[in-house]
Amino acid sequence: MNSLLVWLLLLFAFYVMFSIGARSGARRAAAIASAAPPVIPTEKLAACEAKLAPLMMITGHRVLGEILEFEGRLRGKAEEVFQKIKEAFAGEPVSPMLLEGEENQARVILLPGSQAKSAAVERPNWGLHWLLFIATVATTTWAGALQAGVNLLKQPEQFMVGLPYSLALLLILGSHELGHYFTAKAHGIRVTPPFFIPVPFALGTFGAFIKIKSLPPNRRALFDVAVAGPLAGMVFAIPALLIGLRYSQVIPGSAPAGLVQTGVNVGSSVLLACLAKLSLGASALEGSHLLLHPLAFAGWLGFIVTALNLLPIGQLDGGHMSHALFGSRHARGISMVAMASLFLLALFVWPGLMFWAFIVFFIAGTRDAPAANDLTPVGPPRKALGYFTFLLLLLIIVPVPHALYETISVHCPYL
Repeated sequence: MNSLLVWLLLLFAFYVMFSIGARSGARRAAAIASAAPPVIPTEKLAACEAKLAPLMMITGHRVLGEILEFEGRLRGKAEEVFQKIKEAFAGEPVSPMLLEGEENQARVILLPGSQAKSAAVERPNWGLHWLLFIATVATTTWAGALQAGVNLLKQPEQFMVGLPYSLALLLILGSHELGHYFTAKAHGIRVTPPFFIPVPFALGTFGAFIKIKSLPPNRRALFDVAVAGPLAGMVFAIPALLIGLRYSQVIPGSAPAGLVQTGVNVGSSVLLACLAKLSLGASALEGSHLLLHPLAFAGWLGFIVTALNLLPIGQLDGGHMSHALFGSRHARGISMVAMASLFLLALFVWPGLMFWAFIVFFIAGTRDAPAANDLTPVGPPRKALGYFTFLLLLLIIVPVPHALYETISVHCPYL
């Protein structure tokens, strides 16, 4: 109860900090808006309204500095209207956006600066990217060797021991980020190559990331970029786990005291239990825990990374997918519920999740950036793929229900 009280007080403190920051930010924005007079001439405002009038029934507008916002009902399908809006302002130094409005209305935002001028892409610093990648190879190789009981600082000639874990993990992480990278390029979105994050302890890396430097053109592109990473990572994570499980050790009964970090419960994940049964066959009947081979451990980490990224929260891949599937307003509500659920699970189910809950809270937030055309739906095929991907999330994070243990034919650790 004391530890629970400490966590509750800590959560309350973070909530207060977040609320104060949000309110002060809102006050600053309001002060700036009230203090800064509109810099857009009246004739320019009228000209923009005249161009939009045939495309939408305008019910109001706002001016914030150099940004113009019109609200109303579209006179046609969102995709067709947005294309005509872009054509209408093709010669103007503005970048239009089409967003959700209040009460089923739409908002047209005219941002200063044309897409043509902003298309100049700064060249990536390939030296930095390769340096981070090589450093991550070194740190993950060191971590993989340490899991096998080899300290490469004392036995550097044994570096081959750490390579199965290192290469498998980097292949999974790299394919995840390259899935985002190439899909973004295919949609004309400006993006950087992957940045790998080496750390000289624990798992040897904090993962990898890319930076998106321009808005997705529509929700379809937003969805494609978001879903490509997790699916590409799982393409390599599943074989790594299946092959590595054949060299893993089955530990009968409950987990012994002092089990190293590469131990995992067979029933801790529905997907893991199915793959363990597929790879190990009848031997999975004999124990509830596995001492994972480094290759299997890398595959299992790929599952965990995929599950964390697929949470429908803010800037995470799952948050982008939720936004693309359901729209920004519904996605924001889903994100807040998912974030609250994450903290509740950390408080009452698995305290080790609290660290990741705070990481997600401060890095991913509860909102993500919209697409330029944020109204056109993604369509049935992408919806089906999205639902399948979220089902994959559940299969990774949900333990095997008691009723299914006999069906899957694995030992139930909870009975």
